[in-house]
Amino acid sequence: MATDTEPYVHLAWLRDLHAVVARLNTARGMAETLQAIADGAIATLGFELAAVNLVRPDGDLLVAAVAGNPGAEALMAGRTGSREAWNRRLSMGEDWDGLRFIPHTEGWVLDHDDVPQWHTTGPAPRYPDEWHPMDRLFAPMRSFDGELIAVLSLDKPRDGRRPGRWGREAIRFYAAQAAVAIGNARLRANMQRALARLEREQEALRASEESFRQAFEYAPSGMAVAELGGEAHGRLIRVNDALCRMLGFSASLLRRHSFADLVHPDDVGVLLRTSAEGGRAELRLAHRDGRHLWVSLRNSVVADTTDGPRFLLLHVEDIEERKRHEQALAHRASHDALTGLPNNAELRQRLGSRICARPRDPFARRSTDAFEGFGTPAPPPYDHHEHVLEPDAPGADGKGLAVLFCDLDGFKSINDTFGHHSGDTVLREVARRLRECVRDDDTVARLGGDEFVVLADGLGPADASDLAVRLRGAVIPPIHLDGRSVRVGASFGIGWASCGRSIEEILQSADQRMYIEKRARSHGRRRAG
Repeated sequence: MATDTEPYVHLAWLRDLHAVVARLNTARGMAETLQAIADGAIATLGFELAAVNLVRPDGDLLVAAVAGNPGAEALMAGRTGSREAWNRRLSMGEDWDGLRFIPHTEGWVLDHDDVPQWHTTGPAPRYPDEWHPMDRLFAPMRSFDGELIAVLSLDKPRDGRRPGRWGREAIRFYAAQAAVAIGNARLRANMQRALARLEREQEALRASEESFRQAFEYAPSGMAVAELGGEAHGRLIRVNDALCRMLGFSASLLRRHSFADLVHPDDVGVLLRTSAEGGRAELRLAHRDGRHLWVSLRNSVVADTTDGPRFLLLHVEDIEERKRHEQALAHRASHDALTGLPNNAELRQRLGSRICARPRDPFARRSTDAFEGFGTPAPPPYDHHEHVLEPDAPGADGKGLAVLFCDLDGFKSINDTFGHHSGDTVLREVARRLRECVRDDDTVARLGGDEFVVLADGLGPADASDLAVRLRGAVIPPIHLDGRSVRVGASFGIGWASCGRSIEEILQSADQRMYIEKRARSHGRRRAG
């Protein structure tokens, strides 16, 4: 099971990695792209030295970018290694699901070949996963059709250890996105050359038309030409085969629509905010089978030197796999691995998105002093924020955002008697029962251990009490474990979220009420006995 800190670490890693990957595709040329790849590897992958070895047309690999060590850059940059020597490297050592790790015990045979390298000697590792100065780690970068286009070399991990599961996954993901960035840089270079030819004299324009057609029709990514301005603004004039295959439409069907017709309704605003003067966006486009695909959109204005802008050249890159990967990572970081429920961090994020740290006194001036005790600086004015109030607060309508804190009764004895496997089964079943008792918009989260929290909006005190009764009734029935049945009880404490209170205060209030209810029930049972 994940620790309490892992979701925060993975979310922070995902944000940093996503930001660096986004910068890879903003570089203006191939050299800047390659240097951005090397610099980004240092910034996010936890290594002190990175080098990008680019495959040249003759097959040899050129050290095109180095980051992290000026001495290594002076020694390696601009030098080449033979393809034969590189093939030897990429077939040695350990295969880490696409990465190639050559431990120092094997890599000594490579010390004197023609591949530029930087390493130093050192003592034997003190523990199994300690990084040795002569260890080597390579991440091959391949094009969409599997052709090797570059190799990322990494050395000197900052923590002195060989990368673990998350570290290797980060390297693989980064290398895949870096390969896309190199391909995009090459495509942009081709398109820029084509666009430059379009701006020449009419005779040069005709001469370059065939080159442009080849680059357009046979580009591996989706390409389209659309009207610019006027009543037909955005209407698709020309599309390539890659875009047709991507979206499942024929070229004739696509040409009946404007580009905006294909955009998911929720992403139309993103499209409108994308500048017509060379904009960039990530949005969803409609597929013929009814689903929507995530794409990276870039557009360029193809201008006539006399008449001004004439049409838009659209470049559409399929990023569906990358988005699925990011969403899967985000889900793992925000949900409990055992029950699939939102975890502690996600619960706090959802609760925090509903409340603001406004002062309790509505007439207090809006300053930092007014927010002492809430743990946050004075927020900006909430122009469109609807304050959350407790049901009995002045100005409330008798309903509010209920926070039900749940603690299982008798769970520890099941864990101690039948083992953690049985305890996990009980927790999963309780999570399922709680989910089935609430509305689709309500939140059921697991804080950890046998503690759960339910957020239910639009309830009055009686409604919240009824919900607690229903939830308790759902938990009580027997749970079957390998041919035997066990029971757990549940104690609920009902609190209310409101603006002006911290998340900790809200959860602690519900927790305290749960504890009071548990003591009262225990006292009642003793008296009845």
